[in-house]
Amino acid sequence: MELLEIQKLPTAENSAIHLHPNDNVAIARVPVPEGTPLNVGGVSLITRNAIPAGHKVALRDIGPGEQVYRYGQKIGKGSRQIYAGEHIHTQNLKYEETEFDYKYPVVEVPFPPPPANMPTFMGYEREDGRVGTRNYIAVVAASNCAAHTSNLIAESFLEETLPDCIDGVMAFPHGEGCGMSIGPDSDQLQRTLAGVLAHPNVAAAVVMGLGCEVNQIEHYLGPNAPRTSRLVGMTVQGSGGTMAAKDIARREIRKLLDQVAGEKRTEVPASKITLGLNCGGSDSFSGITANPALGIASDMLAELGAATVLAETTEIFGAEHLLVERSRNREVAEKLLGFVEKYKKYLRQFGGSFNDNPSPGNKEGGLTNILEKSLGAVAKAGVSPLTDAVDYAERITVPGFNFMNTPGYDPVSLTGLAAGGCNIITFTTGRGSAIGFPTIPVIKIASNTPMYKRMTDNMDINAGLIADGDKTVVEVGREIFNMILRVASGEKTKAEKLGHKEFVPWRIGPVM
Repeated sequence: MELLEIQKLPTAENSAIHLHPNDNVAIARVPVPEGTPLNVGGVSLITRNAIPAGHKVALRDIGPGEQVYRYGQKIGKGSRQIYAGEHIHTQNLKYEETEFDYKYPVVEVPFPPPPANMPTFMGYEREDGRVGTRNYIAVVAASNCAAHTSNLIAESFLEETLPDCIDGVMAFPHGEGCGMSIGPDSDQLQRTLAGVLAHPNVAAAVVMGLGCEVNQIEHYLGPNAPRTSRLVGMTVQGSGGTMAAKDIARREIRKLLDQVAGEKRTEVPASKITLGLNCGGSDSFSGITANPALGIASDMLAELGAATVLAETTEIFGAEHLLVERSRNREVAEKLLGFVEKYKKYLRQFGGSFNDNPSPGNKEGGLTNILEKSLGAVAKAGVSPLTDAVDYAERITVPGFNFMNTPGYDPVSLTGLAAGGCNIITFTTGRGSAIGFPTIPVIKIASNTPMYKRMTDNMDINAGLIADGDKTVVEVGREIFNMILRVASGEKTKAEKLGHKEFVPWRIGPVM
């Protein structure tokens, strides 16, 4: 797609964007009134009704049952006759699940060799070979019953002077850990909390239980401990109550602080970055500006031997065939499709479908259904080969572009990425999502300039400049890449400055 020649003032030539030669729709760059002449995609037409910014306008007549194309891909069928110049949205576009004839890789895609000149950042080297971009003490609740105590412990350090190398004492309260089925659900919670306790951004940790819950702290101690040092386990009941537990935990954390006080950032290769790729509050511009620009940065990191991780299984549905074609080998492709099929069965238990995913805000921003949303969402991962596919909260161990099976619900998705070891997360948004994570910097990338200006306290980068014609996708992609390196070295993101601490493990089973 060519956005270089788009001018700021709306004209018949620049008021809509034609994304692919095969598309029979264009996307309104600005609000387009009824009766406006447009010259786009080699077609001249007059709009039959008002087209909101980010929404679709038909470039030619589309009959009932005829396919509608965006990004050169199918996004649904006309539910009635659609005329050239007409607004296309939920009122005339019908959603249908698409069956794909998957094109599996026939040869193994090799990993790229490391570059001669490797970019670097300043990070905290860990004994397991990973690198932290932050240095926190974590107080992790084993269950909801210990959540309040964990908060009290962390809050008690807010006014204290900590060693210069420590970013803070951070609590991880949540609503799980008891009243849950023992099996896949409890296993997943234990994997998630273990990933947080052993995260490279965590210098030391306390795991706090009540004492009688399903999720016993013994799961995190002993020979199977998630970290080999600097981990303390305790319970409220065994300590003599909430205030006694707080006092004991404070003494233990002071000992931990003494152990880590001398840690310093050192220069490390950019290949030590594990980058989460996430989106929330998406709009139609997300797939035109912010997501493709993030895809450029993702590809740049993958070429260095770093890891990037696309999440949200619900938001690749309808685009999974594109990821299958990019898979490193057939095994990786089949793992990916296995997660999609598993998620379908999960939704069917509750009578749901993937098309329940787009929110009212997504639709107001121009996204009609999950097919259209997913095609824009996968752009966050650029064009690099898919090197691995992992389940929720599993540790990322393979360099290059990875996929993680998570819901599309933002706090749950970010929690899975964090537990998998992402030491930075990038988050694109069109409507304006405000989210972060307790111990991981989250870089917010706005898809459009009006929202960026409206929410400057939350947004780090304005990819809306692409649609404005002021920057290219590649230029913003490089801007994102450079900011990733700066943030990895300690620069604070807007979410960090605002104190965002969202942490929500994925509960997949029943409440007992």
